[in-house]
Amino acid sequence: MGKIHVYTGEGKGKTTAAFGLAIRASGNGFKVLIIQFLKKGGQIGEVVSCKRLPGVTVEQYGTGRFVHEESITEEDRGLATGAMERAVKAASSRETDLLILDELNIAVHFGLVSVEKVIRLIDSKPKDMELVITGRYAKDEVIARADYVTEMCAIKHPYFLGEEGRKGIEF
Repeated sequence: MGKIHVYTGEGKGKTTAAFGLAIRASGNGFKVLIIQFLKKGGQIGEVVSCKRLPGVTVEQYGTGRFVHEESITEEDRGLATGAMERAVKAASSRETDLLILDELNIAVHFGLVSVEKVIRLIDSKPKDMELVITGRYAKDEVIARADYVTEMCAIKHPYFLGEEGRKGIEF
């Protein structure tokens, strides 16, 4: 029976947790599809690693720039729509055992994807497919349907002191 996971909160590690699950699933012969909303950048460590794993596909739907709520473009809207359409297709065609929708919560928060579409996807997913949704600002309706909900909370982080992220550790 496939479960629904939500990784949310202000702290770091939501995407990292999802990619860790992808590694575990791949090691057990699962087919994994990772759809990244609002992200593009093939040289991110976890993307490079996961693309090398058997049965793992990573698809990015972003412009490569950091998206703020005030800076959303029509291109961002189109990419988010395409990512959600791809997610629905992947779920309905049963092409994957584990579907990871990275930063979907942010896309919903920014109004790029409706929470109703997310709920329809959750409610119609194959019973044996595992679904992971990441990103800050998870909606209550999504949390209510999840089997696992983890809220990441930053207590201490070098970023708070102005330190840049380090290759291989933070990205």
